[in-house]
Amino acid sequence: MTAPADPLVFTGFGEGAVEFYDGLLADNSKAYWTDHREVYERDVLGPMQALLATLAPEFGAGKIFRPYRDVRFSRDKSPYKTACGATVGPFYVQVGADGLMAAGGGYRWAPDQVARFRTAVDDDRRGGDLVVRLAALSRTSIDGAAPAVDGCLPSRRSASAAASSRDFSAAGGSTGWTVSTSGQTIENQRQALTATAARRGWQIVALVTK
Repeated sequence: MTAPADPLVFTGFGEGAVEFYDGLLADNSKAYWTDHREVYERDVLGPMQALLATLAPEFGAGKIFRPYRDVRFSRDKSPYKTACGATVGPFYVQVGADGLMAAGGGYRWAPDQVARFRTAVDDDRRGGDLVVRLAALSRTSIDGAAPAVDGCLPSRRSASAAASSRDFSAAGGSTGWTVSTSGQTIENQRQALTATAARRGWQIVALVTK
C-alpha cells in the first residue's frame, strides 16, 4: 500500500492548474469557480501552500494572495483573479494560464529609494557591476536556453524580475532591482537608461519589461 503524499512537501503544481485558469479566462463566474473549486484547491492552492512551507525555513513565512478581485471601484466586475500569486521573503511566485512565473526585487519604491538606485546605476563601479550581472542573466535561464536580447526578454521568461507597465526592472543572478517610475512610459525609461549607458560606455544586454 502506497503512503499518501505529505501535503506540506512541494512536488509541483497539479496537472490541472493551467487548464483551470484557461477556463477561468473564458468564464470568470461564480458558477465556473464553484464547479471547479476542487481543481483549484488540489492543483493550485494546495501546491502553493506546500511551496511556501518548503521555503519557510530559509525565507520565513509566505503569503498567498486571495483569489477574489476587489471590484468596488472597477469597471471590470470579474469576480476572480486569473492567477494565483504569493510572496515569500523578497520573492514572488505566480501560477496561471501562462504557466509559472518567479520574480525577485523591489516593488513600488519610495521616491528616495528610486533616487538612490539611479545614483547607484550612474556610478562607475556599482553600475558596472549591474552590467556584469545582466550579462550573466542573458546567458542563463532556468530551462538552459539563452533568452533573446533585443531590448526586451520574451513575455514568457523563466528567469526574470517582473515589473508593471510603469516600472523598469533589471535582474541579475539572485538579485533583482525594480524602479517604480509612476507617470513615465516604458519608452521614456528606455531612453533614460540608454543615455546613461552611452555616457558610461556600457552595453545594455537586457531590459526586462512587462
